[in-house]
Amino acid sequence: MKTDDSELQEGVLVCSNEMCKSEFPVIDGIPVILANLRSYLGQNLLPFLCREDLSETMASLLGDCAGPGSGYDLMRQHISTYGFAHYGDFDQEGASNRLCAGAITSLFEKSMAHLQPKITGSFLDVGCSVGRTTFELAGQSDGLVLGVDLNFAMLKMARSVMNEGKATYFLRREGLVYERRSFPVSFEGGKRADFWLCDASALPFRSECFSGAASFNVLDCLWSPYDHLREMIRILQTGAKAAVSTPFDWSANVTPVEGWLGGHSQRAPHQGLGKFYISALLKSKPCAQELQQIEILCEEDVPWCLRLHDRSIMQYLTHLMILKKHSDTPDPQRDIMKQVEDEGEG
Repeated sequence: MKTDDSELQEGVLVCSNEMCKSEFPVIDGIPVILANLRSYLGQNLLPFLCREDLSETMASLLGDCAGPGSGYDLMRQHISTYGFAHYGDFDQEGASNRLCAGAITSLFEKSMAHLQPKITGSFLDVGCSVGRTTFELAGQSDGLVLGVDLNFAMLKMARSVMNEGKATYFLRREGLVYERRSFPVSFEGGKRADFWLCDASALPFRSECFSGAASFNVLDCLWSPYDHLREMIRILQTGAKAAVSTPFDWSANVTPVEGWLGGHSQRAPHQGLGKFYISALLKSKPCAQELQQIEILCEEDVPWCLRLHDRSIMQYLTHLMILKKHSDTPDPQRDIMKQVEDEGEG
């Protein structure tokens, strides 16, 4: 076991259930809690073994040798894109094209306008990436904000920002050309944030343990979006709200077509469009009990862009939904109002 300033940096968590006793590693201060731990580590070992002390010259040489499309190249591209989208607005001397610098903040601010008043209790940020939204949420709350993601390299960057007060990453210029960027960042309440590696479709938390949750642009990046929605609602306390956004940018390489929440079956009443599909799903009686406890308070489309390199960006229109969990106890008045609304829409 290794500790640093009273924080556990390396160790093993052991399930207290005598019939289980499963072991989960804590690496670089990040708990890795997955049911399929062996399979995950076998397929994603590279970011766990990557060194952080390489010079810019050596990192460049390794990138050239590994070549385009390699695991090392893809990891650097992801960190570059999301590092800039989360912290680029702090780096005034970075990329000349600043259109996407800190782009995630506009989506966060739109969400907070609907989640206010001030968040109380613990909050879960699912698909937190490199951590900006987790820190921002901590500044708006009075409790622990836990960011979870399945990408260890991104979580390492998030914890580095938390521990060192600066963002350091390689910014992609073009091709295999990267430039190391390092600059100070600070967030009010940032010490109330923490980061774990977990599966968004199988969250390792008891039911109704969070007073709020967010899922920014992760729904279309999962094996089972349906299970992710169900898990989000399960861990929320009654009356709690969640911000869920997605550009519905489906890929069969990530999500089987059968798992898409929209993007196909345009002959159906929802015309195959994601926002109508989800609305129909939540009103469907056969859906999971957790989904029957949720209602959509409001929806809007929010522009969002990602920088790929100096000369390329991706522009999205992400769909933001504010959800609220109500009690599963039958409420005749609520059911009558919902029926009236449905008939009005028809």
